[in-house]
Amino acid sequence: MKFKPLIFLFICFKSIMAQVDTSTVLDSIVLFDYKATAHTPVTYLDLSASYLLQRNVGQEPSFILSQTPSVTAYSDAGSYQGYAYFRLRGIDQTRINMTLDGVPLNEPEDQGAYFSNYPDFLNSISKIQIQRGGGTTQNGVASYVGSIQFSSPDLRDTTARMRIGSNYGSYRSYRMFGEYITALKKNKAFYVRVSNLHSDGYKYHSGNSSQSAFMSGAWYMKKCMWKVVGFAGLQRNELAWLGVSADSIAIDRRINANTQEKDRFLQNMIQLQNHWFVSSRATIKSTIYYNYLNGNYDFDLNNFLGLASDSTMYNYAFQSHFLGLFSTYNYETRNLNFSTGIHVNTYNRAHVGSEKTLGELYHNKGIKTEQSMFAKAQYKILPRLSTLVDVQLRHSSFAYMGSVPLPVQTWTFVNPKAGINYTWNKYVDIYYSIGATQREPTRTDMFGGNDDLLADSTGTKVLTYINAAEQVLDQELGLRYATSKWHLNANLYYMDFKNEIVLNGKFGSNGLALNSDVSKSYRTGLELDLGMQINKRLLYQVAASYNQSVIADQGLSFKPILTPRWIMNQDLLLTLKNVFVGLELRYQSASYLDFANEHSIGEYLLANVRLGYTYKKAWAFTFRLNNVFDTKYYNSGYVDTAPKYFVQAPINYSLALVFTH
Repeated sequence: MKFKPLIFLFICFKSIMAQVDTSTVLDSIVLFDYKATAHTPVTYLDLSASYLLQRNVGQEPSFILSQTPSVTAYSDAGSYQGYAYFRLRGIDQTRINMTLDGVPLNEPEDQGAYFSNYPDFLNSISKIQIQRGGGTTQNGVASYVGSIQFSSPDLRDTTARMRIGSNYGSYRSYRMFGEYITALKKNKAFYVRVSNLHSDGYKYHSGNSSQSAFMSGAWYMKKCMWKVVGFAGLQRNELAWLGVSADSIAIDRRINANTQEKDRFLQNMIQLQNHWFVSSRATIKSTIYYNYLNGNYDFDLNNFLGLASDSTMYNYAFQSHFLGLFSTYNYETRNLNFSTGIHVNTYNRAHVGSEKTLGELYHNKGIKTEQSMFAKAQYKILPRLSTLVDVQLRHSSFAYMGSVPLPVQTWTFVNPKAGINYTWNKYVDIYYSIGATQREPTRTDMFGGNDDLLADSTGTKVLTYINAAEQVLDQELGLRYATSKWHLNANLYYMDFKNEIVLNGKFGSNGLALNSDVSKSYRTGLELDLGMQINKRLLYQVAASYNQSVIADQGLSFKPILTPRWIMNQDLLLTLKNVFVGLELRYQSASYLDFANEHSIGEYLLANVRLGYTYKKAWAFTFRLNNVFDTKYYNSGYVDTAPKYFVQAPINYSLALVFTH
């Protein structure tokens, strides 16, 4: 089974050598493997290349995602570059599956994906699909609350294009990039983009400097397509991950509770894709990928404990290798879409803890492997009625090599999903889906927030979770309505959890966020995505959500942290020939910071304005004014001895100039 994708690649290569036809270019097709389409009974939202192009000025992807239903976001530095995080339906991003062309972006040990390591990532993305809830089967970590699928550039463009851009904004923030895509010649095309970004950050000593490159090349043949995609990112941050007390904020909103701690991370990824068009109905898609990470960050333990800082400075270093492959088979008839596939990977990460004076204190290694397979079918029972069945078998294991022995931890899950879609007419679809997803704990969960496994006084290992698994049963009921001028996506959801591992609002002794498991919990709500083309010049869009969530544990009931009940984004866009004016409004209601529901962050309203001007279709000028009401707000925090908050930037601006030829 492990060599099946490689066999597919070899067979396809032989077929190309036997029958090269440079006069034929493959047409675009939609594979029924991971993405949802118009009649798939799951809750999803597509963000197009034009949507991203108009809104992206080099900010962290979390802020673009926060303009969609049920998503909250914040940054450590208070500005739009550096470390930023998002939550979906109140659940943190380590429980959200993220992929690029089907390749996992979440690192397997702690299941997070840090976009700070992929600077200017969205500048090379042609499409994003956000699936909320169970969704469809994805590669990599569990889609516990949803998945986000990024697509690399489509290289079938028939004309060459060059883009050069420059941005400048508040807090000495800037971005410079160059991009080039060739014309499709002799069925081959190539794309490359390089970027340089910097920001001082809103908080003191919270700057970010980073560089990145993204490349892709493709060869389109009569029966086969080869594509290589790769990117590299190098970032250096001044750290600002500690929250700040209200008293300190009242004195100076830009204060940084961290000292002179810094980090440096290099991350590279490369993948080789192959699509083999077996027939007009059958396709085999195979990909092999490799992801490399090398970096470290400082940690001032005295400052974290509330003591005076001295020369003591700890450092945590990591080096990881992530190798995997997957292959899917798709078959389509008039009434049936069928897909099945396998995915295998192996991941190892070396951890080294040291102190500036004492030197190395420990080293250990974690090795995690995964094997999964899935099968799904969407069948049209009647002309307007179709069903979906999607089943995944997933197995993962974690081996630890350190000073404290730990047996290999293993998990095996069956994740079934099913749904039904009714096409009322050519404008309206109604769907219902139900699906169960299980998820293993992260290394951080098992180790209680420690980077090195601890032992008690008897030498016995101290594990927080032993072979524990979270479970969620998700149900979605939705309606999709689309015409040439209107679209409406509305859905109700109910997510029933068992043994959920949730953020408890605290941090561990090495700066990692801590979690607690709760016996039962549920999250339910309403989500709305609305677009109205009022006339040729005026577009109005709304992305809104209502969330009602409860955790029950040890006879108590309380609300989960950082889960606002109401979120509403509104966007009004006026286009006049080569000029556009956009107004963005975001309202977010209050949310709690602790399990006791005693401390919270308040509601807030933000307004942003964007202006654009295009000259001779070559020069594009964009101006953004963010937080025009100069709202003094924070949108995340936690509680230790007292509430601590993450202050976000007041009124700020960004200017961008892009030349396209």
